[in-house]
Amino acid sequence: MEEIIVTMYTSADCPACEQVETDLAALQEAIPHRLVLINIDTSSDLKTVYGNLVPVVEVGPYQLRGEINKQDLQVSLSAARDRKRQLERVGDKGYLDRVSKGQRFTGTDRFSYWFSNSYMHIFNLAVLIYVGLPFLAAVLMKTDFVLPARAIYAMYSPLCHQLAFRSWFIFGEQPYYPRALAEIPNVITYEQIAGDDALTDLTRARRFIGNETVGYKVALCQRDVAIYGAILVFGVVFSLTGRRLKSLPWYLWVVFGILPIGLDGGSQLPGLVGGLLPAWFPLRESTPLLRTITGALFGLTTAWYLYPMIEESLADTRMLLTRKLAVVASLEEKSKIALDREVQ
Repeated sequence: MEEIIVTMYTSADCPACEQVETDLAALQEAIPHRLVLINIDTSSDLKTVYGNLVPVVEVGPYQLRGEINKQDLQVSLSAARDRKRQLERVGDKGYLDRVSKGQRFTGTDRFSYWFSNSYMHIFNLAVLIYVGLPFLAAVLMKTDFVLPARAIYAMYSPLCHQLAFRSWFIFGEQPYYPRALAEIPNVITYEQIAGDDALTDLTRARRFIGNETVGYKVALCQRDVAIYGAILVFGVVFSLTGRRLKSLPWYLWVVFGILPIGLDGGSQLPGLVGGLLPAWFPLRESTPLLRTITGALFGLTTAWYLYPMIEESLADTRMLLTRKLAVVASLEEKSKIALDREVQ
């Protein structure tokens, strides 16, 4: 019968931890077990959970924490031993499978451990690429790399409306060319650069990329640029703060994230079909500033709501895999020592 695995979470300068380790050593002959020590100082996740609790001892399904005496350890070890014998006697398949998996750190485990530690770098890089490529499309048009530029515009076409009068332009006279309906003073309007009849053809507005005079259109609209830009900014801040920010309450996400973008975006929809509506129907067109503010609020609150929730879930994964890695390392060390003795 294999030894019982005893896991103890410890830290530096912990006299109580040293006493527990001494008591376990005294019980080794009566109840054989393998002690796996996990120093919580090596992991911020472990320090968050066990920082004020060490020593913490886990023996099978039993956990001891706080003031742990020798009698507590003996009772837990005996109970774990009896449970182990019973499960092995009846051949419990689920238990045997868990034991087998617990002694191997698989490729899936390694990937999960790496991903749970690195996921924010992956997310931030993905968002950076996603929000950066639309600007690259305009740069490529400016430098006469038309084919790759048009490939980027085509790639983002199903993901964004790309309407020229709701997009940013770079390398031109203005950073945007709004509809006259937006009533922004002292700017060239979209109607002026594309013709008064341009608004009746939304397909044309989607396909309009720009030219040397007006500049070249970013392949994401103003609101989407603000959304993903804010997600990227929060992701970087979240990473730099050690992923310790708490999730934004859902009602704040709704009030400050969803409602503003819904009102601003939804209220301008009738303006796209203004000619089909009665003359008395009120039409409006948002401005680049409002699209940026509402988009940034939505992106910021969405990331603030979701990223800490993801971190909370993956922190549990990291802790489980940290324990498993320590157990497997201890077992491998034992096997190596036994092998060396056989060779000698």
